[in-house]
Amino acid sequence: MPQEKATDTVFVVTEKSPQSQLFAEYLGTHTECQVHIQSPNERITAPSSGNTLMLIDSDHISVDTLPDWQHQLPETLNNAPLAAFNIRDMDHALEALSCAQLKGVFYRHESLDVICKGIHALLEGELWMSRELMTRLILFYRKYQNNAFRPACGLTNREMEIISLLSAGASNHQIAEKLFLSEHTVKSHLYNIFRKINVHNRIQALNWIHQNLGPILPNIETARSLQRRH
Repeated sequence: MPQEKATDTVFVVTEKSPQSQLFAEYLGTHTECQVHIQSPNERITAPSSGNTLMLIDSDHISVDTLPDWQHQLPETLNNAPLAAFNIRDMDHALEALSCAQLKGVFYRHESLDVICKGIHALLEGELWMSRELMTRLILFYRKYQNNAFRPACGLTNREMEIISLLSAGASNHQIAEKLFLSEHTVKSHLYNIFRKINVHNRIQALNWIHQNLGPILPNIETARSLQRRH
């Protein structure tokens, strides 16, 4: 006989009330998961089988207390995805993401059907966030990556963009077209870059990029396309 699939579990971390009970019953019916209401002060016991999702009510756990609450989870739930619902707006979402490693964000205005769809995605290991929020995060990390390396090598944001295109094999003409610069300006930037990283030609510069920036070099094309859409 084929083995039955283990039932997934969703812990809705909120205060118990008739409203939260109706919410849990709806989720259980429409996701076919075991849904439990869990007070923020109660200890959570991890289920013995199936995937688990922690769905946190931001009306009852403030974003600044999230790290302490997460720290008290049992080790067996360390890898369980966390998502927050009743998020007010973009700023509230970014604040929550800065405090905890959330995999999903549900705004206050979102429908129950959308929340159910997001729960399925999160239980399957996916992220669940709005496109606008993902764009903001990507742009933030791109800026962070640039800033993280500027003290070490003294490169400006523009020079980091040129280095990214250089590492992709772009010629001076192609770099000029991509960044809307003259070739003369590109040559000036390259001269300054070579001086700062103490190399004398492109081959040496590419070796330096590979050794010092390597896999975390920002994808300028992706970031620029996101900026245009944003």
